[in-house]
Amino acid sequence: MLPLTETDQQALLRMAREALVGYLNLAQIPKVPEPAEALRQPCGAFVTLRKGKTLRGCVGVIAANQPLYVTVRNCAVWAALHDDRFPPVSKREVGGLHFEISVLSPLFDMAPENIEVGRHGLIVSKQSQRGLLLPQVAAERKWDRKQFLEETCRKAGLPSDAWRNGATIQAFTAQVFEESHPSHPAG
Repeated sequence: MLPLTETDQQALLRMAREALVGYLNLAQIPKVPEPAEALRQPCGAFVTLRKGKTLRGCVGVIAANQPLYVTVRNCAVWAALHDDRFPPVSKREVGGLHFEISVLSPLFDMAPENIEVGRHGLIVSKQSQRGLLLPQVAAERKWDRKQFLEETCRKAGLPSDAWRNGATIQAFTAQVFEESHPSHPAG
């Protein structure tokens, strides 16, 4: 995926918010006119919702099996209503939510010593267990490479040293962008 333009980024952020507002008001994601070519390319993405500095939901899709704009709109609704770590977002909360989108590169195998904190996101997997952390998570928490690997293992439900003991390590990069204003009118 080529880097998205500022216009493409703003369009995706607007579509994410409108999808959530539409779903909360109409119980379905409203249709949108066909977007720019870049947004119609299949691509994985995550939508992160925050209320102030507090995480309120984060859901994504790794596999690039739908157009990016469809993935982002679906993930916005799922992050708000189906992230099991949080109660569903209410209509009155939407205006206070801050949207962040991470558009993912394809996955690639990664040797532990080549991981760059803040640049790479990680997936650690072993058998049926898999954990993913976005690149910005390690940077925000000021983790070093080892801590990033250990925390990704924990997210997978694996021992923290599984990355040294047979787990598969894959990486990706992400183009991360967010709304410029922390508060928005309620939908």
